[in-house]
Amino acid sequence: MNVAEIMEQRNAFSFEVFPPKTDVGMEKLCGEGGVLEKLYTLNPDYISCTYGAGGTNVGKNLEVLKKIKADGKCTPVTHFTCVANTKEGIKDQLQTYLDNGIDHMLALRGDIPFGWTGTNGDLHYATELVKFVRKEFGDKFTIAVAGSPEGHIACRSLEADISFLKQKQDEGADYIMTQLCWDMDQFRYWMDAIRAAGIWLPVDVGIMPVLDAAATINMALSRNGCVMSRDLCEIISKNPFAPNESEESIAAKKASFKEAGIEYTIKLIDEYRVCGINGIHLYALNKYDDVARIVKESGIVDLI
Repeated sequence: MNVAEIMEQRNAFSFEVFPPKTDVGMEKLCGEGGVLEKLYTLNPDYISCTYGAGGTNVGKNLEVLKKIKADGKCTPVTHFTCVANTKEGIKDQLQTYLDNGIDHMLALRGDIPFGWTGTNGDLHYATELVKFVRKEFGDKFTIAVAGSPEGHIACRSLEADISFLKQKQDEGADYIMTQLCWDMDQFRYWMDAIRAAGIWLPVDVGIMPVLDAAATINMALSRNGCVMSRDLCEIISKNPFAPNESEESIAAKKASFKEAGIEYTIKLIDEYRVCGINGIHLYALNKYDDVARIVKESGIVDLI
């Protein structure tokens, strides 16, 4: 079954990883006894792999996905953007994925590199990419598309963003993978709004484990413009670093933050699971221990 078909029968569960930039990082992720093999023990339905802004690190992306495919434990899903890409380049790259048995993709415009005014490619929006892939490849790909519960930061309004999401559905998308959202009131509003707009696609919720204060703040502000919940803000504000603070004290505060962040993430998953969603997509951050704890304690999957 493809991922969309799984979601028609039950809630799906999956991870996101990123392609390491170094050989050491690749060995930790893909080597014997590495993070991927450990993640398989948690029984994910699929693992997606990103690549960098402007299509950088595509080779490592394919290497990771080929490993997942060869291991045969779950479905590999590639992120795919139209930034700096021609139509011929898109066709060639997607055919390469198919030739390697990778037939699931997340169709994205992609983050525009700083200083650019557009994609510098033949296609300018994810809607165009979905339409192009369906025209060139028919049903060979299962296509996920991004949904932004708070509205995409570059879109003029939430209503416009939802209308574009409807267009992605009309062009042939199979399911929605949401962007980061900590505002549960906003998420519930968005779920009602997309259903009222005639968007019936399954919704797979993207969740980043809260493990590090600086990374959490950067994720919210750098590209996404996410609203931070009061609970999350309180966790961040409780452990400020003082000037000339000792390394031991800083380490203790980081550990305290991680513990509170894991508890927050588990509660967030609880809230999402009662919103009528179709899957949980956990950003693994190329780690195992912390995400394994979240999976087990949240009860996302039955590990018995």
